[in-house]
Order: sequence, then structure tokens, then C-alpha cells
Amino acid sequence: MNWYDIASVAVTLFLIMDPLGNVPVFNAVLSKLDRSRRTKVVARELIIAFFVLLGTLFVGDILLAFLGLTQPSLHIAGGVLLFIISLRMIFPSRPDHGDEAMDEEPFIVPLAVPLIAGPSTIAVLLLLSSSQPGRILEWVVALFLAWLGTTILLLGSSKLLDVIGTRGSLALERLMGMILVILATQMLLDGIRDFVATL
Repeated sequence: MNWYDIASVAVTLFLIMDPLGNVPVFNAVLSKLDRSRRTKVVARELIIAFFVLLGTLFVGDILLAFLGLTQPSLHIAGGVLLFIISLRMIFPSRPDHGDEAMDEEPFIVPLAVPLIAGPSTIAVLLLLSSSQPGRILEWVVALFLAWLGTTILLLGSSKLLDVIGTRGSLALERLMGMILVILATQMLLDGIRDFVATL
């Protein structure tokens, strides 16, 4: 296994999952639940998100072949999605489901999908599984590490907010957004380069 590549992919996935940015949203959506129930719901949603992403990783190559999608198009689409997500992290405006608490306990939507298993994360996993299918085990390890870091942060989100506060959370989210802008730009450039090479 190439642990450098695994670490690089894990960090990228962790940044895209944006656990720090999702902390206020999770707390708002689950505010009507008591602390013990909230922990159980967060754990359940995280497990669901992990299996959604894991399934994407394993069927990605088959799905792309079925849809007739090419590597350059996936690179460019993934770069655009990452760029949009990163801009929202730098200039945050919370989605509707984070502004008010939900009357019912959430299930899959919106916590597992799309907050954790979002389109950008899925696009990156599709790209990895289709471009280097022989390294699928390494990508599974990278996904698990990113998911584990996200899980630790979200399960301890109440204590985390007490320590860094809302402003600290926003500052860290914007820093992660800046890093994602660079990654998104690189993905776009790779996609354009690959597309030009096929002409």
C-alpha cells in the first residue's frame, strides 16, 4: 500500500465532507432531541453515509461504463462541484434544513445524504474507482480514515463548539474551503488537460 497516497486522499475526502462546517447544522437539526438520543442518531446517519460512499466506490467503475462517462468529464465535473462547495465554505450561507430544527427525527436525508455523502465526495470516489480500480483497497482505507475523523468530530460536536465557539468553527471551515479551492482548480486543470489530449 502507498500510505502517502492514502493519506492524501483521506485528507481530501475529510475536507470535502466538511465536518467542522456541518457541526452547527447537525446541532440545529437535532436540537429537539436529548443528548443521548442525538448521539445515537448522529452515529446511525454516519454509518449510513459510510455505506453509501463505500457502495459508490465499489460500483463506480461499472456505473461510469454504463453511463458512458469519460475520465476528463468526471475530472471537470468533480472540480466544478468542489469549487462550488469550497466557495460555500468560504462564504457560508446555511441551507434551509440547518436554519430550524426539524419536527421529526431525520433519517438519511439531510444528515447522511447530502451533508456527509454529498455529490462532491461521490464524484471524487467515482474518479478514484474508475481511474485506478486496482487500488480499490487503498481507497477503502482512505475513505474509512476520512469517515473516522468526521465521525469523531461530529460525535463530539457539542464539546467542540464549547471549546472553539461558533467563530472558531467558521474560521476553520473557511480555511478548509481555501484548501479545497486549490484542489478543485487542480482537478479542473487535470480534466481540461486530459480532454485536450484526446482531441
